[in-house]
Amino acid sequence: MNVTSRRTARPRRATAHQASRQRLTRTAGTAALVGALLTGALAAPAAALLAPGAHAAGPVSATGAAPSGTVLAAAGRAAATTSDEPATRTTWAVEPATAEGPDGRVSYRLTVDPGGQAVEHVTVTNFSDHPATFDVYASDGVVTADGQFDLLAAGTTPTDGGSWITLGEGETAGPTQRVEIAAESSATIPFTVVVPADATPGDHPAGVVAAPARAEGDGSTVTFDTRVGARLHLRVAGDLAPALALTDVRATYEPSWNPFAPGSVRVEYTVANEGNVRLGADTQAGVAGLFGWNAREVVAPAQREVLPGQEADGTVVLDGVWPLGKVSGDLTTTPLVVGDDVVDVALSPTTTSYGAWALPWVQLGSLLVLVGLVLGALRARRRREARTQARIEAAVAARAAQRT
Repeated sequence: MNVTSRRTARPRRATAHQASRQRLTRTAGTAALVGALLTGALAAPAAALLAPGAHAAGPVSATGAAPSGTVLAAAGRAAATTSDEPATRTTWAVEPATAEGPDGRVSYRLTVDPGGQAVEHVTVTNFSDHPATFDVYASDGVVTADGQFDLLAAGTTPTDGGSWITLGEGETAGPTQRVEIAAESSATIPFTVVVPADATPGDHPAGVVAAPARAEGDGSTVTFDTRVGARLHLRVAGDLAPALALTDVRATYEPSWNPFAPGSVRVEYTVANEGNVRLGADTQAGVAGLFGWNAREVVAPAQREVLPGQEADGTVVLDGVWPLGKVSGDLTTTPLVVGDDVVDVALSPTTTSYGAWALPWVQLGSLLVLVGLVLGALRARRRREARTQARIEAAVAARAAQRT
């Protein structure tokens, strides 16, 4: 069994806040800062928090903690709360640990051989002035639409790295642990990562979270679930195959409302990670008119992280394009190594072409309006001249009648 773990020099602690979706992100800090951030979202009934076959809390070690306010101010720690009411507020945090307690790591980093295993620990601290019960469980990692790391929604069964994690020890070990923690105390829970022998090499992101336990059968149909978690960078040893692909590329021309100004080309695309290691993506778009006229290039906002088997949408707008027929260009995305990851394989960019018709509809419409105005003016002038001529002829006829 080959297991390696990396520690970082700057500790952080996990934190969470109530939001419209669950989110896990890491925040930078000084040597005193600790954490990884995971927010809550509308979740299923409380019973869904426990995965099938969940057990009660396994062996844990409890240690005293300083009062909530003191810990937050002195150590720079951030924590999640369940209510704005001081009397019912529960504040807690989650962080990587050893059997003795928190060890200051930002997140877990493990490289394990197929068929191997690794033992880790997670510490849940209750900063509140009252006891609190938490459900602690693991799940697979995902990246949200806004580029933030998250875990599967509560009640969703993990199928990848999260499913390889067992919390607790002995007969009480299982996918979920329910832990009651005294006021201003913490509990350290062991967990084991067992990698299947047929696991594919590469990254299998996961995380361990703690959420306030809710009694089963409380009658709730929809609840607000706040979770705090620590991210697990889990890599299965073997050959790495980094690969990004550009899919679903769509280009449209957007004319300017001003007929004397150029429009823009909007290129929408999807970056798909078809390899086995997480990557960032730096995308660049170029566009040119007929015979290469009016060529320009624009760098799109980078995707910070695209996990293996997942994808991220992107958009880039190229301004200053005149509507002179078909425009075409190339879209190129270059893979980037994320954070402290080690990818000792060459990263190759990928390129795809796109095209769009830039037709001068605004200019044609303006021309039609101008022509209509000119024709209307000419018609009005002819009518005025006809009325004037008719009056002259009528006057001449009246004078001739008087003479006779």
